[in-house]
Amino acid sequence: MSKTVLFLSSTHKGDIMLQTAKELGYRVLLITDETQRHESWPYELIDEFFITPDFARYQNVINTVTYLARGRKIDLILPLDEFEVELVAIIREHMRISGLGVSQIRHFRDKLTMRQLAQDAGILVPPFTRIVNYDELRHYMTTVNPPWMLKPRMDAGSMGIQKTHDSEQVWRTLESLGDKQSYYLLEQFLPGSVYHVDSVIYNGKVQFRTVQEYGKPPFDTYQGGGVFDSRMLPRDHEEVAVMSGLNEQVIKALGLKNGVTHAEFIKTHADGKFYFLEIAARVGGAYISDMIDHATGVNLWREWMKVEHALLTGEPYKAPKAKNVYGGILLTLAKQEYPDLSAYNDKEVSYKIPKRYHAGVIITSPKQERMIELVEQYKERFVHDFMTSAKPMGAQRTGLTG
Repeated sequence: MSKTVLFLSSTHKGDIMLQTAKELGYRVLLITDETQRHESWPYELIDEFFITPDFARYQNVINTVTYLARGRKIDLILPLDEFEVELVAIIREHMRISGLGVSQIRHFRDKLTMRQLAQDAGILVPPFTRIVNYDELRHYMTTVNPPWMLKPRMDAGSMGIQKTHDSEQVWRTLESLGDKQSYYLLEQFLPGSVYHVDSVIYNGKVQFRTVQEYGKPPFDTYQGGGVFDSRMLPRDHEEVAVMSGLNEQVIKALGLKNGVTHAEFIKTHADGKFYFLEIAARVGGAYISDMIDHATGVNLWREWMKVEHALLTGEPYKAPKAKNVYGGILLTLAKQEYPDLSAYNDKEVSYKIPKRYHAGVIITSPKQERMIELVEQYKERFVHDFMTSAKPMGAQRTGLTG
């Protein structure tokens, strides 16, 4: 008898995961919200498609899922987007279905929790404080030099982050937050180069990982506009070994045994040391997984589903062998609804991103120097041909969210 997997997502993504589930013999159910009703979902892969008015109303979603379960034996529940990760964990625990529960997933959703766990394990993190006790907060601001980043503990990537330059600005912002201020943390801003490590984990071991460097920190792009880009580092690069080791330390400290992760680290200009920034137990956004797929032949969505399948069935998981190719990605908000990318036609262009009001390409080459050369050339052209900006609004989502 075939097993059933239920996916939840408030954003259209993860088609490869749905395809993989179907290939593995699952009945595929999908719940999305009203805003995504008319997106180009792969309906041929979805056995049953459901709409919920608002994923933020957790109790209503729980009621919907448990109602569906009356006539369907649901074996797996998986999120496709960061905003449903915690919700899915709550539903799993409520229905006693296997997978990460609320306490475990908090390690990968709550920026305060992940910093505390990493610091307790001896991993460097930027100086931070919780926003609970005002005496603690005053002490922090008198002993740690500004600027500081006021960060929502639960939002994805750079969403909702505010850069503050003095204590008065912090107090004014906290006053405006009212009872929501404890859902934030304050962290010292450390200028530097930001990297990300994307991994597949099975039985507590990293089975596959790639290391990339952002062209400029995602916060700068999300808050200030510009062209987002990321590029793979040379496999023999010293920083690849350092960050691979740090990535494994973080995953172990936070207790993830199985799944996929997207972790970010910063190498500061001041001391040249690496600091842990954050990690998510999901596939990275901003089409990073597409870049990795085109460069290595390893699709993180596919591998995530295969890991979940192995855990459910007891079958062994084996990571595929990766290609020895370098990948880079460029992505920007575009002033055109459907940008014309026909002039970006070098043979190294592997993929043109088909997202409304976004311009993006993925570049791959056996030579890292050639990949970087094209990334830099295209960045300049993107600014002239496509680039526009939109004011960040709380949890507003664009393709630039990592």
